[in-house]
Amino acid sequence: MLRTEDWEKERRDSHSVLSPQSSLLKRCCMPRQIGDVILEVHDLHTHIFTRWGVVKAVDGVSFYLRQGETLGIVGESGCGKTMTALSLLRLVPRPGGRIVQGKILLEGENLLEKSDNEMRHIRGRRISMILQDPQTSLNPLFSIGNQLIEAIKIHHRDSYKALVQRAINILKQVRVAAPERRVQDYPHQMSGGMKQRVVGAISMSCEPRVIIADEPTTSLDVTIQAQYLRLLREIQEETGLSLIFITHDFGIVAKMCDRVMVMYAGRIVESGPVRAIFNKPSHPYTQALLDSVPKMEERAERLYSIQGQPPVLWDIPPGCRFAARCPYADDRCQQEYPPSFTLAEGHTADCWRLEDSWKSN
Repeated sequence: MLRTEDWEKERRDSHSVLSPQSSLLKRCCMPRQIGDVILEVHDLHTHIFTRWGVVKAVDGVSFYLRQGETLGIVGESGCGKTMTALSLLRLVPRPGGRIVQGKILLEGENLLEKSDNEMRHIRGRRISMILQDPQTSLNPLFSIGNQLIEAIKIHHRDSYKALVQRAINILKQVRVAAPERRVQDYPHQMSGGMKQRVVGAISMSCEPRVIIADEPTTSLDVTIQAQYLRLLREIQEETGLSLIFITHDFGIVAKMCDRVMVMYAGRIVESGPVRAIFNKPSHPYTQALLDSVPKMEERAERLYSIQGQPPVLWDIPPGCRFAARCPYADDRCQQEYPPSFTLAEGHTADCWRLEDSWKSN
């Protein structure tokens, strides 16, 4: 049972997750210790070969992640966020999916050169993933303890008793009450928020350096969402792990992330520090996404929406992929894809409208 002051704190935090853009900036994450680059992705191309053609799900993505840093990836459904994450883990769907080009350097080692057996020892131990829906991530036929132990024993050859103790300890780390009893429970005996903590515990069980969180708060109500986000921040501060946070919610980006990448149709169209993206969004797609966030201080008869649909990824236009939906597009945008223009340190965007200001700098 939450005390009155605890409940009030949770209510304020949960409200802040859904706050408008002006309020989001007040909630941007506090500075924390950021280390050296731990993950580098260079010109990553992941294609899915289908009967209709080649789906370019990830089409030339490059970024980096530092130790202790949280990188947000935002964009509409189908823009390539999850496929980028699966590519980092070498888990693209087979037989159609294939990484056709690029480098994924984890602590200097190219994961694309590793064998399947080597990747099995890297997943979970050095890089891991919190999947989107705990309802489908957890097997209803096995207890929570069994599923935790299955993940742990790949990397730790301990006795069964020691594995059980490890499972109990990791449940304690994610603040699960009475973990000695919970390891014997089944998924249907837990609430949605508790199952999400268990999924997080499985991904953290072998102390990876990098964790990819793929929309981990989608199925949670705002109060439990705020608790879970705070838990991730606390664990990150305690362990120094690096996070890649995939989400649709700019409130979560402001609360959790140090930098953010905006993806559209398999490409990164803008990236930079969180404050730079919120204060000066430079790509029309980023501006449209931020305009779609309801603003509590303004009254509007109708919420803003982006007109049209993203292009089909097996028939991508030669120019800017947002051109068909962009109010500023001209003939050049339709014919030629823009390069990445550097607007400030660490802040880049792909838009021809930025060319003149970039040349003047």
